[in-house]
Amino acid sequence: MQFQQLLYFVAVAETRHFTRAAERVHVSQPSLSQQVRALEKELGAELFSRARGNITLTDAGEALLPLARRILADADTARIEVQELAQLRRGRVRLGATPSVCTGLLPQVLRDFHDRHPGIQLLIEEGGSHDLVRQLARGALDLALVVLPLPSPSPALTTVELLREDLVVVSSPDAPDTPDFGATARVADLQGERLVMFRHGYDLRELTVAACRAEGFEPEFAVEGGEMDAVLGFVRAGLGVAVVPRMVAERAGSGLRMTPLARPRLRRTIALAHRSDVAPPRAARELQRMLLAR
Repeated sequence: MQFQQLLYFVAVAETRHFTRAAERVHVSQPSLSQQVRALEKELGAELFSRARGNITLTDAGEALLPLARRILADADTARIEVQELAQLRRGRVRLGATPSVCTGLLPQVLRDFHDRHPGIQLLIEEGGSHDLVRQLARGALDLALVVLPLPSPSPALTTVELLREDLVVVSSPDAPDTPDFGATARVADLQGERLVMFRHGYDLRELTVAACRAEGFEPEFAVEGGEMDAVLGFVRAGLGVAVVPRMVAERAGSGLRMTPLARPRLRRTIALAHRSDVAPPRAARELQRMLLAR
């Protein structure tokens, strides 16, 4: 049973005339009649009574008509769905990002994407790079903004570098025991200072701890286990100092003092990643394009 045969059958059933049905579906009348006969032969039953040119449906034709209409309607729905996806009128993007990137880089890009493609649903997953890489590998995300280098071993991912940014020290200017680093600070200046530290699995935690150990000391924690907003809030309250991306510090508002780190500077590289063996959906590729352009 072919799609075109059902289309021709419905046209004849609705017009009750082979010639008018052929005009409706833009084929010759002999071709249409031939395809209807082929359908009847395949089904083993006549679909039309053709007595004296009066075309009526047989019982078999009456039974087939609603089914044929449903099949044609489902095919039309499928065509529209695919076209809307291709034209970015519908769909979804599953994007993973580290919390600091969600705070600093993503809001305006997502705003621009939503304005251009309001029918695309945006699903955002926050997490550390280790967690995001695992989710990419199992197909739970289309794209992820991760910190390079990727954890090893890693699945086969394609990465494109987006930006490199400096890390800075933030502190409370109002707390009486807040250190005065001056114009710049060194990692070594953090020795003996109580740090507000991110939870395990946070890229910033691992980077900060590694930098302190490279300078020959173990960092001391005033409080640990927070997400980005909590860490900034604890610093404002004077609980300690923290190392955060410059982009986050600049957007954090009042109540924080930002001190750049002098050499050796701490920097991180943000990259956009997706699985190498699977092409991202059209909507995800459009968001990828906008992120790279930004």
